Amino acid sequence: MSPIPHARREELRGELPGVAALLQKRRANEVDETVIDDLVSLHWLEWMGGSLQLTTTGQNICRQVLE
Repeated sequence: MSPIPHARREELRGELPGVAALLQKRRANEVDETVIDDLVSLHWLEWMGGSLQLTTTGQNICRQVLE
């Protein structure tokens, strides 16, 4: 997989809190597959036991965005 461009990375950074909220409500099906793929490739999300969850890095980025 090719590296994610900086502009796309910043776009994903802004989307991450919304994605996290949907995951918390168990509504991952409402997140675009491309967004999921990109967030997984950035190691901000991971598959755990068949479910998506934020990684430690993803949690830290969420906190930074929300500050």
